[in-house]
Order: sequence, then structure tokens, then C-alpha cells
Amino acid sequence: MDLLNTLVDKGLRRELPTRDEALAVLATSDDDVLDVVAAAGKVRRHWFGRRVKLNYLVNLKSGLCPEDCSYCSQRLGSTAGILKYTWLKPDEASQAAAAGLAGGAKRVCLVASGRGPTDRDVDRVSDTIKAIKDQNEDVEVCACLGLLSDGQAERLREAGADAYNHNLNTSEGTYGEITTTHTYADRVDTVQKAHAAGLSACSGLIAGMGESDEDLVDVVYALRALDPDSVPVNFLIPFEGTPLAKEWNLTPQRCLRILAMVRFVCPDAEVRIAGGREVHLRTMQPLALNLANSIFLGDYLTSEGQAGKADLDMIADAGFEVEGAGEITLPEHRVAAGGGCGSHAGAGCGSHEGAGCGSHEGGGVCGTAAVTAAAAPASAAPTDVSEARTDLVAVRRRGAGTDLAPNA
Repeated sequence: MDLLNTLVDKGLRRELPTRDEALAVLATSDDDVLDVVAAAGKVRRHWFGRRVKLNYLVNLKSGLCPEDCSYCSQRLGSTAGILKYTWLKPDEASQAAAAGLAGGAKRVCLVASGRGPTDRDVDRVSDTIKAIKDQNEDVEVCACLGLLSDGQAERLREAGADAYNHNLNTSEGTYGEITTTHTYADRVDTVQKAHAAGLSACSGLIAGMGESDEDLVDVVYALRALDPDSVPVNFLIPFEGTPLAKEWNLTPQRCLRILAMVRFVCPDAEVRIAGGREVHLRTMQPLALNLANSIFLGDYLTSEGQAGKADLDMIADAGFEVEGAGEITLPEHRVAAGGGCGSHAGAGCGSHEGAGCGSHEGGGVCGTAAVTAAAAPASAAPTDVSEARTDLVAVRRRGAGTDLAPNA
């Protein structure tokens, strides 16, 4: 297929595909999905070999969020039966992180629901970062606390944070359909604050809410322009009790096409499969490792993932290897640019587009977002629809905030 040969060549050169080329990837048929995976896999292996980076989420504060994000189980007005608790103490959070690190994770993601942290909250998280790093010197710590005020990113960096996650979630044109309590511009501003403070920026998207192919391409191109080191790709987990509980718009094949498109547009960025992979990729998860070089280990914020051991077995059986603590995730040219955790280059996820840039499901302002079916033109909506697999949506009842052992 000429399209795929062209995209491979561009990916190896870090050259931006055209919008039409990105859209064409999403429009390929299920019959061609293995060809798409093989092509994008060449780009993935060129920049990242066969390594898979493991990340582990610790939900520092669950539920109780004042934001009205339509996708989120922790949103204002949500009736989802999730765990609700206030801030974990630093030693509790450190203990939770230790389980993920013992399972092979090299990055711990500290997440708290809410609009954004107060200065006292930043102090709490700073103490938690120090507690984790006192026990695990080489661990990467990413904070995800919502919208940042001036000076807060710098304080987190001084406390030892390596990265900051704040997802764009969806296209600017449809953002107003998912929340009224903050704006797309607010999110861009927070990613830019993280960059300016010397933190490695982590910013991604969510798919599967009836959004158009054009919306998906818009947000991925916006992310490339904003230059994150890591790009989490979330697939909506339709929680009962949220406005998007009936949105089941993904098949495993469509998920693979979305991941391939992200890889072609951001060839040398860490592409992470985040929330929803077990629900929507299901038995096709091993194929997705040919596209993404990073996953979350074990459970998510408010939902359960597959067993941590199953994650490790999947990686090994698919012929990949877990990235070690001493290995640098990002390619040398991005490391040399001097950012956090492997760095970002002035060329964005390849070549800079001008503007200034997770990873998980359901994290308040820093979680994933969705677009209602009404937000996208009916003619542009994907035609492949998956049956509702509500049996695969399990609310987390173990780990942080409980007395039960975590899944890692």
C-alpha cells in the first residue's frame, strides 16, 4: 500500500504526515488492519526497539470533583459507585507506589481529582514525591493534579517531580461539548507551564465517544505542536452514572488504527496505551504493543485493569521486553534537548508545528475527555460499533484508599 510506505518513510525521518494521510489511516478497512499495524510497527521499533515502559497509577484523592467533564466517573453529579476518599498520606502513597515498582514499573503517576491544586495541595504532593524517592531513588514521578497556577510547576520540579500530565483529550472545536467548568485553552496553558518549568510534558487524548475522524486528527496534530514527551491514548470506559455510559463506539480494529495514526504523527514520542485497553482492545492487546511503547501496569484510577502478572506475560509472549529502570525511554535526539525523563526536542514529536503541548481514565481535570455523539457530524462518525461490554467495566475496590492489596 503506497500510503503505508509513505508514512513509514516519513516516520523514520520524523516528518509530519499530511492531514489527508492521517485521516486515511483511520479510514482503512478491517481487512487491512494488520498491514497498518506492521507499518506503524516499523516506526515504533526504529525509535524504541522492543522495549515496553511500565507506568503505575496512584490515585491520591478519589472522587469529590467539582468539574463537570462528561466522561468522568469522578465528575460533579456522577452516580458511579466508585471509591471516594480524600488525600492519602505520603507514607500511604509511597506504600501504594512500591507495589507498582515491585511489579516492574519505572514511572509512578500521582493523580488527584479536582480543578487544580491549592498551594497546600502542592505541599502535600511534594512531601509524597520525596517519600517515594527516598525509598526508590531511580523512579520517575509524574504528577497529575489538574490546572496549574503560576509557580506551582516549578515547586513540583524542585520537590523531585520529573513529569506533569495534563491531557488535551479532544479537539478544540468540540471541547465545549464535554465540560463547561474549564476550557481547552486552560489545558494548553497548563501543559505550557509544565514545559516552562523543565518538567517532561505528558499530554494525550481519549477516543471512543462518537467523535469524528477529523476530531481525532485535530487533537493529535495539536499535541504534536505542543511537544509532549509522552502521549497517552485513552479509550473511554463508559461508566454507568456518567453522561457517556451508553457510548460504545470502538472495536479492537478501530483502536489499533487510532494508535497507528498517533504513532505516524508522533513517531519519536512515548505513545502510551492508557485507560480502556482491556475493555476495547481485549484479546487484541498484544498487537497494540507493536504501536505503543508504554502501558499502565495493573489498575487505573477508578476502574480495575487486568492482573499485573497478565500484563507481564502478555509483553513477554508478544516478544517484547520490559524497559529497565536504567534505560532511557526516549530517542537520543530528544534526550539531548535537555527535558525531563528523556526530554523533548524543539521539533515536537518530530518537527515543530508552531504552538507551544497521561494517561489514564477518570482523573478529574487531568483525566480523559469525550465527545458526545451529537458533537460530531453524523456523516463523519465512524461506522464500526462495538457491542456494549459492560461486564468488562469493573470499579476498583482494591489498592489505594482501601485495606486490600493492590493489583500490580
